[in-house]
Amino acid sequence: MTEEPQSILKSPETDEEWRSYHAIRRKVLFENRGLLGVYDENRPDEFCDGHYPMVLMYRGEAVGVIRVDIEGKLAIFRRVAVRDDMQRRGHGKTMLSIAEEFACTSGAEAIRSFVNPDAVRFYERCGFARDESKPADDKYVPMSKRIT
Repeated sequence: MTEEPQSILKSPETDEEWRSYHAIRRKVLFENRGLLGVYDENRPDEFCDGHYPMVLMYRGEAVGVIRVDIEGKLAIFRRVAVRDDMQRRGHGKTMLSIAEEFACTSGAEAIRSFVNPDAVRFYERCGFARDESKPADDKYVPMSKRIT
């Protein structure tokens, strides 16, 4: 008998999974950065073709979120976040790794992400490099990775 993996990355299906998806994004990516009352759960681009909102479940509990947009042979990792109380435990690395597998099986050959400057070293440890073809600013650093 094979053992069930402890971490899975999946599309939110239940109301509870969607609540967790939005709660993690709102807290980590908006409120923690002083952007109160800005987060919109009903942004239309969340539901566009080729956009895949996902939640990282660890032992049945939502611990992280990502949206993977597939545009031909390019995957874009958007709004990557791990719950505050679950950071620095390997969940971010696990989530990026599983999302990379998803992107590869979806036909992508490269990944791009617009990374908070505080997370650049983490992304570099995960195999990403600064994308010098796009300008960086004080909010985002463009990073990319080949996956073929």
